[in-house]
Parts: sequence; C-alpha cells; structure tokens
Amino acid sequence: MAVGAQLSVTDQRRASRHPVDYPTLAEHSERGDIAFHISNISANGFMIDNAEGIERGERVIVRLPIIGRIEAHTIWARDTRAGFQFERILRTDDLMAIIEQLQPNPRLKRMR
Repeated sequence: MAVGAQLSVTDQRRASRHPVDYPTLAEHSERGDIAFHISNISANGFMIDNAEGIERGERVIVRLPIIGRIEAHTIWARDTRAGFQFERILRTDDLMAIIEQLQPNPRLKRMR
C-alpha cells in the first residue's frame, strides 16, 4: 500500500532552480499556518531551509506573488531542508515574474 501523496506530475528535480529569499506562511491541514523560508524555486516546485518537523508526503498551500495560492507536496525532507512539488507546473512567464520579484541578487535579475 502506498503511503504519502499520490502525485500525478512526475518528480522533475533536474529542473532549473532559481535562488530566492522569500519568507511566507504555508497552510497545513493538521498543523495550521507554518512559517516557511523558500530558498529556491522552479516551475515544478520549491525548497525551504527551515523544514523542522516536515515529512515526505505532507501537503501544504503556499501563497506566491503573481499566482497566489498553490498546493504543494513534500517530495523529500532532510535535516532542515525540504523539497516540494507544485500541484501543477508553473507557466514560464509566471515563473519569471515571480523570480523577478523574489530574486535576492540584483545581478541575477533579468535585464530590461
């Protein structure tokens, strides 16, 4: 019997990740609101670096600029980090707009 989230989108951890510095609240069905610090993001998901108590298969809803609320599932958790997969793949233009807002290093932002 399978345990955890049954994901319809395959794990694509090789997708390009973009460093960000984004504190947000995640809505957890059992634990309520949890403070997350998102440290990188891709079209498929994101990683947090404050994942104490997060386990593989857990579901959360996060709020991101541009797209608003989106559900995500924990794909992996190790020490203080955890990787999440979005319920759907983000559109490229939405992802680029999110990165533009969240990118901590101005030299990595797109030139206009």
